Amino acid sequence: MAFFRPKFLLTLLLFLGAAYLLIAFNLSYSDGSRAGYIQKFSQKGWLCKTYEGELAMTTVPGVAPVLWTFTVLDEHVAANFEKVMGKPVILHYKEYRYLPTTCFGETDYFVDRVESQE
Repeated sequence: MAFFRPKFLLTLLLFLGAAYLLIAFNLSYSDGSRAGYIQKFSQKGWLCKTYEGELAMTTVPGVAPVLWTFTVLDEHVAANFEKVMGKPVILHYKEYRYLPTTCFGETDYFVDRVESQE
């Protein structure tokens, strides 16, 4: 009968939720880099503020670029984006799938490093 006590169930749910987030943020689905030009970068959110951006990847001059959206969680990485706006960059990212809310970011791609190509 101990399984039906409200305090036990609440504690169990909080533990399982924390364990899920710990696993979700430590096991990335993919890891890679993308090159292009930062087209848009802003801080968004009502309660949970995250940095959201858009990278324009061009393959051949004159062809419409492919747009790739990404999220930045680290303040120091976000500060580097002001310096590289409009310049060719390489973004290193990790993809985390199945995060429970958009409070962690609006995309599955989390940029952790920015390199200028100039």
